[in-house]
Amino acid sequence: MEPTQTQTNEPDFMTIDQTDFSSMSRAEQIRHLEVEGYVVFPRILNSDLIARVKNELADVEMTHASYSVHQARGVKQPQWCSPSVAELIGYPPMVEFLTDLMGPDIVFTRGFFQRTHPGCPGISMHTDGQPHGSDLFGYEGSCPRLLRVLYYLDELTPQRAPFRLIPRSHISFHAEASPYVRYKSHPEEITLLVPAGSAVLVPSLLLHGSHPNKDTQSRELVQLGYRPAWAGPIQPVDEWDPELVAKAPEIAKPFLQSPNTTGFQWTQPHKPPDMKSDAPGINPSRWGDR
Repeated sequence: MEPTQTQTNEPDFMTIDQTDFSSMSRAEQIRHLEVEGYVVFPRILNSDLIARVKNELADVEMTHASYSVHQARGVKQPQWCSPSVAELIGYPPMVEFLTDLMGPDIVFTRGFFQRTHPGCPGISMHTDGQPHGSDLFGYEGSCPRLLRVLYYLDELTPQRAPFRLIPRSHISFHAEASPYVRYKSHPEEITLLVPAGSAVLVPSLLLHGSHPNKDTQSRELVQLGYRPAWAGPIQPVDEWDPELVAKAPEIAKPFLQSPNTTGFQWTQPHKPPDMKSDAPGINPSRWGDR
C-alpha cells in the first residue's frame, strides 16, 4: 500500500506508513524486520499493563537532554525501579517472536525510559549502535546483532512525536549508511503512527529518529535491547549487579545472563567436528516466499 503524505514543519513533510502489521504471519514479520528494518506489533500491551508501567515510572527522577528542556533524558535501566518493566524483559508475546527470530539463547542488553514533553523538537536521524563503540552506547552498541524493542505507552499521532525511519538503511554498504553519521531528514524516510501499547522493533544500525511533539501531552516509551547470545560486544561492558538480578522477576532472569556472553572463538578450524547439515534460522525460505 502506498504511503500518504501530510505537511509538517520539521522536517517539511511526513510520509506515513500504511502497512497492515496486524495481519502479518510470523514469516512476514521476520521478513519485514530483516529486509525493511522495522516491524510493528500493534497493541501488544494491554491498558492495565500500560497503566502499571506509567504509575511505577511517574515520579522517577529524570534530567533533560542537551538539545531541549522538553526532552526528559531517559532513565537508564528502568527495570531496576519498575517491576512491570522488569517483567517486560521476558514478556511472552514478545519473547515468542524474539525466539523465532534469534533462537532460544537471548541476552537482554539494556533498558531505557523516555518522556517527550510538549514542545520537544524532533530527534535527528541516528543509529542505536556503532561497531567500534561510542560515548553514547559504550561497547553495548558494538554487538554485531542488536535489536531495540520500543514499547510506546501513548498513541503516536502526527502531532505527538511519532517515530520516523529510513527503511533498509541498516543493510546498505554505502558510506552514507555509516552508523557514525546523523541526518536532519531524508527524502525517503517514513513515519509510524501506532496506537498506545504498540511495540516497534528496529535493528541497532537502522537510521531512525522522531518528529517534534506538537501535542499538549507528553509521549512515553520503554525501550529494551536484546541480542542473540553469540553476538557479544567487542570490548567488555559492565556486568549486572548480582543482587538486582537475584531480585528480578523469574520471567526476566533467563535473559539477564552476563551482557558479555559471546560466541567469540578466534581459532576457526576448516572442518570442525559435528558439523550440522541443516539450520532453519538461515533458510532462504524462512520468509515463506519459496
